[in-house]
Amino acid sequence: MDKSPSGRTVVVTGGTRGVGAGIARAFAATGAHVLACARRPPEQPVDGVEFTPLDLRDPPAVRAFFDALPRVDVLVNNAGGTPYRRLADADSERHARVIELNLVTPLTASLAAYEHLRRARGAVVMIGSVSGGRPSPGSAAYGAAKAGLENLARSMAVEWAPEVRVNTLVVGMVRTELAHLHYGGQDGVDAVSRTVPLGRLAVPSDVGAAAVFLASDAAAYISGASLLVHGGGERPAFLDAADVNGPSDKEE
Repeated sequence: MDKSPSGRTVVVTGGTRGVGAGIARAFAATGAHVLACARRPPEQPVDGVEFTPLDLRDPPAVRAFFDALPRVDVLVNNAGGTPYRRLADADSERHARVIELNLVTPLTASLAAYEHLRRARGAVVMIGSVSGGRPSPGSAAYGAAKAGLENLARSMAVEWAPEVRVNTLVVGMVRTELAHLHYGGQDGVDAVSRTVPLGRLAVPSDVGAAAVFLASDAAAYISGASLLVHGGGERPAFLDAADVNGPSDKEE
């Protein structure tokens, strides 16, 4: 992070598994004091990371958690997610809960941590998604929330400057311990990986390294930005549909 990272306190919401655990590990490797908060403890303790149980959908509990901390230098709003669910297959209340988890809880945590962050001249890193910038059938509420999160971060960056920097990591497909639920085993992972220009899915440490960068002094002049962490994006479908060996317009 900087030349003396050991004095910094980093809070990672949802930092107990998958991408969140990768982020927590990356900050711990810098020597920072890392706190991971989530409703359930990790199945395997993460080295160098302290766990605190916290329901991020409970604003009074969130405020009490941050009020009890002596300092916060970095907040990583990672908690989120959604099951696969088409819009017409559930009522609006269920979709609203997805929006609450992925958009409202980052706002709740950021507001609760604000005074700490302001005093520390700290940083907020939002964990966004490519789903917020394209159609997301089966996860429409999630995509809408992630689009809102990116916009929230930009507004927050303006309102809280110059004391607090706020940025978003726009994350693509990540291979975690739950990847088989999304892609159907190794064959599915391999097939999906071929759609990514870099030829593989991200791993949690890729996201962690990017989060450490945005929170570091190396990114001291970066705020209100969205950093794409998606391996080059998605290969455009028209490239596969086009007849690349067809007639040429070039005159003979």
